[in-house]
Amino acid sequence: MSLDYSKLDGLIPAVIQDAASQRVLMVGFMNPEAFRKTCDTGFVTFYSRSRNKLWMKGESSGHRLVVKEISTDCDDDTLLIKVESLGPGVCHNGYESCFYKKLDPVNSSDADWIESETRTYDPAAIYGSKS
Repeated sequence: MSLDYSKLDGLIPAVIQDAASQRVLMVGFMNPEAFRKTCDTGFVTFYSRSRNKLWMKGESSGHRLVVKEISTDCDDDTLLIKVESLGPGVCHNGYESCFYKKLDPVNSSDADWIESETRTYDPAAIYGSKS
């Protein structure tokens, strides 16, 4: 099977979902090399658009993502990767999921984004403090 990398300049989105809880943890991008490395190692590897290089999730934090299942959508241009997370969270801001903000109230033009959960780890302890 081949994936369609043509729509986003050689990349495809990869939605990362916890295999046990079904919670969406994050979204990243893969090029063909990142996809191959993910399949070969069993750990999720992305292509960093800002750094223009491959990076294995958890290479700095140790919070790696173990691949349990990989699916593609009907157009073969987006992946859904179910994982087991080897850490207290995947978000570099210290949360279990990158989707920790909710629009409140949802039906208002004056809505605000609020943090809807507590941090699961201290990002400064893992990545150092930002000055």
